Amino acid sequence: MAPLIPYVAVFVTLLVGASILISTVVTGVPTLSSGRSEVDDIVAMLEHAKLPRHALIVDLGSGWGALVIALARAFPEASVQGVEVSLFPYLVSRLRTHHLRNVSLKWGNFFRSDPSNADAIVCYLMPGVMAKLGDFLDKALKPGTFIVTNTFLFRERRPSAVRRRGLRGTVALYVCPGRH
Repeated sequence: MAPLIPYVAVFVTLLVGASILISTVVTGVPTLSSGRSEVDDIVAMLEHAKLPRHALIVDLGSGWGALVIALARAFPEASVQGVEVSLFPYLVSRLRTHHLRNVSLKWGNFFRSDPSNADAIVCYLMPGVMAKLGDFLDKALKPGTFIVTNTFLFRERRPSAVRRRGLRGTVALYVCPGRH
């Protein structure tokens, strides 16, 4: 039985790597995590937005769950929902958030989700996805919904607030509808 363990470890490693690689190729977005200062800025932006007490905050591309956890702790009366397309990060985030009652996670493509009830959307995506996301959110969100982006901004929108920490780490707050 002992000689089987290295083969299982190699198989699992290859499976995890393939899962992450395939989702990166399909979506154009690698599974990245926000840094601590970026998470703090995102939370501060949402506090500045004065969300309703029982808000629904949706993290599009929730990855490993770090931001979902931070949001659930910062807004304990809110519902925090993460949507992740890459299977392995989704499973890891399920394990990391199982004890948080105000978190729900969905596995799948957020472009096939319905964020219309969200009070706030947060995302850390790549520039190529941001243009498509802007169009999607314009159609899906109710007026007054807050959108917080990490690092990659909407090109044709003017944020209502920005926090800059260099190339990586610019956090911007937008209010829907986004096109002026």
